[in-house]
Amino acid sequence: MPLIPLRPLMEAAVKNGFAQGAFNVNAVAQAKAVIEVHEMFRSAAILQGADLANGFMGGCTDFAHATLEDKKAGAKNIANAVKKYGANSEIPIVLHLDHGRDFDSCVAAIEGGYTSVMIDGSSLPYEENVELTREVVKYAHARGVSVEGELGVLAGVEDHVFATNSTYTNPLTAIDFFRKTGVDALAISYGTMHGASKGKDVKLRKEIATAIRECLNHEGIFGALVSHGSSTVPKYIVDEINALGGNITNAYGISIEELQAAIPCGINKINVDTDIRLAVTRNMKELFAKYPEKRTSASIGPIYELLEAKKEQFDPRVFLPPIMNTVMYGIVPDDDVAAIVDCIEKGVKEVVGTLIVQFGSYGKAPLVEQVSLDEMIERYKKMEK
Repeated sequence: MPLIPLRPLMEAAVKNGFAQGAFNVNAVAQAKAVIEVHEMFRSAAILQGADLANGFMGGCTDFAHATLEDKKAGAKNIANAVKKYGANSEIPIVLHLDHGRDFDSCVAAIEGGYTSVMIDGSSLPYEENVELTREVVKYAHARGVSVEGELGVLAGVEDHVFATNSTYTNPLTAIDFFRKTGVDALAISYGTMHGASKGKDVKLRKEIATAIRECLNHEGIFGALVSHGSSTVPKYIVDEINALGGNITNAYGISIEELQAAIPCGINKINVDTDIRLAVTRNMKELFAKYPEKRTSASIGPIYELLEAKKEQFDPRVFLPPIMNTVMYGIVPDDDVAAIVDCIEKGVKEVVGTLIVQFGSYGKAPLVEQVSLDEMIERYKKMEK
């Protein structure tokens, strides 16, 4: 079935009190695996391509310096993969841009086939954030595409998003932001952090989410609340990577218990990226440990060399450049590359399947209205009146 915008899925989450995991993908195999595991659990799915992930999927292995043209090509590649594996799916699927850097990045994603975009103006002065977000909303809603904004600053590092300190979201300002911009969803800062080093025993300020939700309800404003930087960084996976020769230190995530407690406080979408990166990297290390003959494979031996040279890294994008045709287009030329694809898919399913259950979206797919972009265009027009 066609991909749907984010709005109908968030309406179902708000109405029925569950949170939907949103999972970042950086390869065709990851998109395939995310869709398949959601189908297994009868959960709707949100696949996310970060702004720089689009650059990587466009063939720029130095993705931190990806150009707009790289991002345009990558957006199409991700969208093509999601459409291919979601075409005959019975679950609603959203393709969402994570941390759109600017207006042009959002346009590139929409033109490439994304059905939802995030514009991250959180580093700007408030009025500039409002103006930029409002501009993206106007462009996106006219095309049936949903929009997520951000208010408040999360500490940590993820692609081009980095900050030393957090600035918590002011609930009253959040209501003003919803009213002035018309966004469908808002990423809030309430104690989460980007990256794998969030600190031990993080306690979320769930009262911030509660206050925003109560104010939205009081004012009759629809708004989904989004938890960024919410990877759990499973200790067992970190330990397994290090036992296989990795060197990952100071890796702590947000506990499942904290995230679960935030859901009834009003959190509707929970973003996860780092957990997937860790599981895929662990699986690749295990493959080469179990089958040492593959270390000299013409096709995947260079992946092993990168794993050995960059022991402190866990982002698969660091290791996968030797097989970019597989990453971008899903081409599997031989059995050795097929083994790497298997590592990717199994790592994704391990993490995502666990979190679907823990976030409570399993079995909820039938609750989500399957709205086309054309239908959403008309709904947005009515909302503006």
